[in-house]
Amino acid sequence: MHVTDAAEAPLRAALRELRIDLEVPDHFPPTAQAEADSAARAPRIPAADGAVATEHALDDATDLPLFTIDPPGARDLDQAMFLSRRPDGSFRIHYAIADVASFVTPGGALDAEAHHRVTTLYFPDERIPLYPYALSEGAASLLPDQDRPAVLWQLDLDPEGVLVATSVRRALVRSRARLDYAGVQRAIDEGTAEEPLDLLREIGLLREELEVARGAISLHVPEQEIVERNGRYRLEYRAPLPAYGWNAQISLLTGMAAAELMLAAGTGILRTLPTAPDGSVARLRLTARALGVDWPHHTSYSALIRGLDPHCARHAAFLQECTALLRGAGYTAFDGTPPSASEALHAAVAAPYAHATAPLRRLVDRYTSELCLAAFAGHEPADWVRSALPALPHEMETGSQRANQVERACIDLVEAALLRDRVGETFEALVVDIQEQDPTRGTVHLYEPAVIGPVEAAPEGPALPLGQRIQVRLAEADPGLEPVRFTPV
Repeated sequence: MHVTDAAEAPLRAALRELRIDLEVPDHFPPTAQAEADSAARAPRIPAADGAVATEHALDDATDLPLFTIDPPGARDLDQAMFLSRRPDGSFRIHYAIADVASFVTPGGALDAEAHHRVTTLYFPDERIPLYPYALSEGAASLLPDQDRPAVLWQLDLDPEGVLVATSVRRALVRSRARLDYAGVQRAIDEGTAEEPLDLLREIGLLREELEVARGAISLHVPEQEIVERNGRYRLEYRAPLPAYGWNAQISLLTGMAAAELMLAAGTGILRTLPTAPDGSVARLRLTARALGVDWPHHTSYSALIRGLDPHCARHAAFLQECTALLRGAGYTAFDGTPPSASEALHAAVAAPYAHATAPLRRLVDRYTSELCLAAFAGHEPADWVRSALPALPHEMETGSQRANQVERACIDLVEAALLRDRVGETFEALVVDIQEQDPTRGTVHLYEPAVIGPVEAAPEGPALPLGQRIQVRLAEADPGLEPVRFTPV
């Protein structure tokens, strides 16, 4: 399914209107842009004593054959890695993170604009970056064959994948290759990957086993993804490749190491998630029964979801329902007194965790890097870092809410554009949710095209059959005017 010519103009108009409604900036203030252009030409490397150094003063790590793994065409490359096996069978991970603080002057116009934007926002027709493209897709991005300042982590693991030593420093790095997930998966599956890339699977699997042992939760939920091809839009489901999960394990490991450093130093900011409230898992058991998902009583929740197939419609629907247990995530900042173990916990990670690996796209990661550099070196954090801590949790939570709002609104608009010429048609669907207060209303997951939308029966009609396949008729769909809505046949 793709957006037709007739729907293309209304969709683009609706997307423009959405950006206006959400007050999304369409350009950077001239002073912020000028700062970015100047910094792109001459980065100002923060020194340990608070002064400014030059790239020549950085440790030279350009001999590391780093590589990046990102979606095809991505240019805002936050991370680059090199994986190696040591003589005793243990592992060493070098993980370079874009050094945004070398390009943003604290208290300047660009810094203020970043605190206003908080995150990069993704629309089907354009991306609204956290930092100007001169930095986010240019001088600060870890593009291949370019010398870049970076925050370089060294993570040593034992042969079982357990972290045994951590170090972090500023360094000059040079990525050798820009890879994508499909190509990485293919090379590993076909046995053509060189050892540093093949180790991604080995280390990733070991870290996944440790994740299971901790009781952590990884939801491999198929994502609704808006894809542009030849100027047209498609809405597809994308089940994550194993390589995506292995790559995520390296990022998770770094976030956990960052949390440990900051907790030990007594100053930092964590990404936290409380444990699920009582009754939520019991409700999920009822949902599993309704969706035909076998959940033996002796099987834990975390073990169950690891055995599900995201390509199966019923399993995908159940995994989507499982995301309810991950709601309530936030940020916890501290300076002087670390939070208690329960307050520091990220329940899905089953350990303290920090956002540390995406500074080109997320504001807080720039501060995490500075806090970890100071903690490892045994220095106090810079004043500009410490003074920002109290406000960061609220800023990040507000920015995350706006990013989620943008994502959901964009999918609603594309769904309406996909289906605007099919109002009145009948579709096969699975009932994936019903409202507790009114069981005649709920949510359906169409088998084709990849659409999830609300369904509403007649007020005096029977309750929707949760977990069962039904036929629904498209009642409304007009981008920017009427969102997709279905009625049971």
